[in-house]
Amino acid sequence: MNITDRNPDIGLFRVLALGGALLVIGSFVGVVHDIVDVISDPTALQFVVVLTFVGSTIAARYLTVRNAIIVAFVLLSGGLGWYLMGLSGASLWPWPHIRYTLALMTGNSILGIVNLEAWVMAVTPAPIFLTWYLAVRRCHVAGAIVGGATMLFFVLTGDAGADLTLLGVVGVVSLVGAGELDRLDAPISEADVVATVVAVAIVVSATITIVPAGAVFAFSPDSGLSGSAAGGSGGGSSADTLEGSLISTSEELSIQGSLDLTSKLRYAVRSDEETYWRVGAYDLYTGDGWVRRGETGPVDRRLGSPPGRSRTVEQTYRAITKIGTMPAVWRPSDIAGPAADLARGTRLGGLRPSQMLAANDTYRVTSEMPIAAGADLREAGTAYPDSIANQYLQLPDSTPDRIGERTQRLTSNADNPYDTARVIERWLETNREYSLDVSKPSGSIADSFLFEMERGYCTYYATTMTTMLRTQGIPARFVVGYTSGQRVAEDEWVVRGHNSHAWVEVYFPEVGWIRFDPTPAGPRESTAQQDLDAAREANESNVDTNRSQDGEWTPTPTETETQSGDSQQQTFDESDISIPEYYAPDEVELNGSNVSSGTVTEFARPGNAPGFGTANDSQDREDDSGLPIPSVEQFTLGALAMLGFAGVARRTGLTRRTYRAVWLRWQPREDPATDIERAFERLEWLLERRHRNRQPGETVRDYFEAVDADERAWRVATIRERSRYAGTVDREAADEAIELVDELVGES
Repeated sequence: MNITDRNPDIGLFRVLALGGALLVIGSFVGVVHDIVDVISDPTALQFVVVLTFVGSTIAARYLTVRNAIIVAFVLLSGGLGWYLMGLSGASLWPWPHIRYTLALMTGNSILGIVNLEAWVMAVTPAPIFLTWYLAVRRCHVAGAIVGGATMLFFVLTGDAGADLTLLGVVGVVSLVGAGELDRLDAPISEADVVATVVAVAIVVSATITIVPAGAVFAFSPDSGLSGSAAGGSGGGSSADTLEGSLISTSEELSIQGSLDLTSKLRYAVRSDEETYWRVGAYDLYTGDGWVRRGETGPVDRRLGSPPGRSRTVEQTYRAITKIGTMPAVWRPSDIAGPAADLARGTRLGGLRPSQMLAANDTYRVTSEMPIAAGADLREAGTAYPDSIANQYLQLPDSTPDRIGERTQRLTSNADNPYDTARVIERWLETNREYSLDVSKPSGSIADSFLFEMERGYCTYYATTMTTMLRTQGIPARFVVGYTSGQRVAEDEWVVRGHNSHAWVEVYFPEVGWIRFDPTPAGPRESTAQQDLDAAREANESNVDTNRSQDGEWTPTPTETETQSGDSQQQTFDESDISIPEYYAPDEVELNGSNVSSGTVTEFARPGNAPGFGTANDSQDREDDSGLPIPSVEQFTLGALAMLGFAGVARRTGLTRRTYRAVWLRWQPREDPATDIERAFERLEWLLERRHRNRQPGETVRDYFEAVDADERAWRVATIRERSRYAGTVDREAADEAIELVDELVGES
C-alpha cells in the first residue's frame, strides 16, 4: 500500500511513537547529564547528544538496519577503546572493567568510575543513535528494547531517580503502543488505548522500586547488622544511621534526614594516643551525598606516609561485633595481625576488608600521623599538585554561586588556606545547632545547611565545610569514622555505634591531610552519653565490657609519674599540631569579631552579623513563599498521567457520565426562552432514565401520561408550551421551571 493511501490518522500515532522514543532517550540522557553535572560542565555532553541525534536522523534515511547496528557497535566499541586509552597502562587489562561493570548492575553508582566524564562520552552516543534510528525507521519494538535496556542499566546502578525512571517506562510504553497502532492503521479513536496504558504504567512504576540486593547493607540500632550481607545477626526493621555508611562496603554515602545512633559496642582499640579512628574518605560530592572513586587494591600499593613531618602511632583493633570496616589512624603505613590478610587499600589511602570481620578478629596498624606547627600550615601556600587539585576541588556544576560568595565574605580577612579553614570551622560550630532530628532538604545539602537550616548533625557540618573550602580553591575531602570512644585504660578505648562521626580533611602542600571538625563536640558527646545511659537503664545487651562499666578511666599519680619517666614515650613541642589539636588563627577578624591568640570570641549568628543581616540575606535566599516548582520530569509525568487518565475516562465512559451528571445538576442562566428549553431537556432526560425513552411521534402529553409524570413535571411542560407556541415567556417563569427541575433531580 502506498504511503499516501494509508489512514490519515497514522500521522498522530507516528508522532506519539517518536515522542515515546524521545522520552526513553531523554530518561537515560537525563541520568548521565546529572552525573556529568556533578564533575564538570555538561555542555560538551549536550553537544554530543545533539550531534548524535542529527547523525541518527540522517542515517535513518540512507542506512539499512543491519548497517545501522554495525555503526552503533563501532560507536560503542570505539568509544570504550578511546576511554581505555586514556587510562593508565595497568588499567587496559579488560577483566577489571568487566568485573566493575557487573558490580555496577548490583547497585554501585557509575560515579565511582575513574575518568567518569570520558566514560559517559564514550558510551552515550551508541544507544542514542540506535534507539532514535530504529524509532524513525518504524522498528518500534526494537527501539524500545535498546532504549529500555539502557535505562534499566542505570536503574540497576541506582543512578536513575524515580522521575527519570518513570519517564523511561512511559517512553517505552508509548513507543511500542503508538508504534503498533501506526503499523495497524488504527483509527484515531484508539489513541485512548495508549493513553490508558501510559497512565497504568505511571501508577505501577511509581509503586514498584528495583533495589539490587547487592547494594543494601543496613544497620539497625537495636539488632546490629541486618539482612543477608550482615550475616543475619538481627531481625526486625533497619533504621537509617550514620553508622550504616561506615559498616558497609559501599562506595557511596547518601546523607539522610533524622536518624538514630546505637550504643552497641563495635571495637576495642589499643593505641599510643587518643584520636579519631578513621574509616574512609570520599572525594566526589554529588550535591546530596558523597562517592569514593576508584577501586580497592593491594594494601602495599595504597599505604604510605605523609609528605611532611609525622609521628608514629601504633593501634590494635579488635572487632566486638561482625562488621565491615577497618578503622585506622591517618595515615596508615603498615597493617599486620590475624585479620590483615583481609585488608584491601582504597584509592584514597584507607583500609577496608575484603569480607566482613567476625567478632574478635584483630589487626594491628602502624600509622604516620602528620604534624605541623600552626605557622607552618599558614605558610604552606597553595602550590597544590595537579592530582590533588583535580580530585579535591570538584563541585557539581549546579552548585549555587551564593555558597562561594558567602564563604568569601566570611573569610575575607583570612589570607591563607589554614586561617580560611579555621574561620569556616568555627563559624559552623558556633552558628548551627547540633541535632539528629532534621528533615533532609531537596537539592544541595551544603546550600541548604548554609542558608536554610538551623540545625543538623556531623554529615551536614562536614559536607558544608568541605564545599565551602572547595569554592575557595582549597582541596578538602569528606571523612567518616569514629571518635575515640570511652577510655577504659591508659591505652585502651571501647568504641560504640554512637561514636560514628564525619569530619573534614584539608590538604596542605608539603604537609599532607590535616583534620578539621566543625561539628560542636559538646552537644554531640552529650547526645551520645544520653543514648548510652538510656541503653544501660534498659539493660540492653552488648553496650558494655567489664572495663567500661566503671566509667571513664583517669590516670593516677603513680601512672602519671611512670608515664613521664618512660624512656620509650615520645615527647613533642607544644607548637606542633597533630590532627586532634586546635589552633585558632592569629588576628583573623570575622564580621568585627576577633580570633586571636588561641581565643575565639563568640561569632555573630546570621541575621545579626554585619553582611549577614536580614536585608543582605535577601540577595542569597530564593523566594520560597510559594509552592514548590515541579521539575521538568515531574511536569512531563503529570501531564502524561492526566492525558492517560483522560483516556481511561473516555474508554470507560466516565467522561460522558461525568458530563451528564454535571449537566443535569447545574444550569447556568441565559435568556428566559433558552433557560426554559434547557430545563425541559433536563426533565425529559430524567424521566427517560427513570422510566423509558419517549417514542418517535409520541407527544409530550401522551408521554407524560404514560409515565405518570409528577405535577411539577406537568407544570414545566406547560411553561415550555407557552414559551414555544404562545410566545409568553418571562424571567419569573424561566426561574420557576429551573427550580422545579432542580427539585426533581434532587429527589432522583
